[in-house]
Amino acid sequence: MSHDAEHGADTTAAPHLDFAGTTPYEDYVQADVLTHLQHLRSDDPGEMVFLVTTQVMELWFTVIVHEWETAARAVAADDVPVAVAALKRSVRELEALNASWRPLSGLTPAQFNSYRSSLGEGSGFQSAMYRRMEFLLGDKSASMLVPHRGAPRVHAELEKALHEPSLYDEVLRLLARRGHRIPRAVLNRDVSQRYEPSPEVEAVWTALYAGDESAELARLGEAMTDVAELVWRWRNDHLVATRRAMGSKTGTGGSAGVAWLEKRAQKNVFPELWTARSHV
Repeated sequence: MSHDAEHGADTTAAPHLDFAGTTPYEDYVQADVLTHLQHLRSDDPGEMVFLVTTQVMELWFTVIVHEWETAARAVAADDVPVAVAALKRSVRELEALNASWRPLSGLTPAQFNSYRSSLGEGSGFQSAMYRRMEFLLGDKSASMLVPHRGAPRVHAELEKALHEPSLYDEVLRLLARRGHRIPRAVLNRDVSQRYEPSPEVEAVWTALYAGDESAELARLGEAMTDVAELVWRWRNDHLVATRRAMGSKTGTGGSAGVAWLEKRAQKNVFPELWTARSHV
């Protein structure tokens, strides 16, 4: 008789503990891999939270790219409900991503300097998965493939994303298929270039927002706007955390640091979804 049984303990719900190899949980989550990816380069205890937080951000980038690619494919297939569902999931994921700044948001310059040299030439703008996010938003730049020439698989994935329509491109094509007057120049543009706002596209969104708010395309526009708002908040949170940690010094990897982030924070993605509101 077991010790638990002798003392009247309920053992009916006891979990299965004895496995021939690794646990099913480990097989699925790969937790042992994830929790041994932290190779610290300094003796400063604060480096661990910086490294883990950055790795967590990369995982969220991966999930969000998956959602936006799902949404883009659904829009291309005229399946707006599937696209909206993916966008709504990404909104919750963006909220979690943005919350990742909290462990780093209070860094003082002295605290950041204590392990900053460990980054070497490393910088967030070198993140390939974040670049794929930006490409899906329509913020394309062939020059951003250059840092990844030494990683063939990553470079190939980025190059593919560069030449594919962005999420917003697919939405504008959907609007055209539904009879809205999207200019031919917008529909036939070189999708490897950064998207530039169009007065005609703004007029289409103005008409949609002036109509039935419960209509499918209006709801798609709002889901896109939710995404755009949280992308803007991400950029601003990044700016504030960086400004607090290092002021206006040159960023790691030779970037312009705060000056570059300030420029990024001033830009809205899906621009006509914002400007159209002034005309409704």
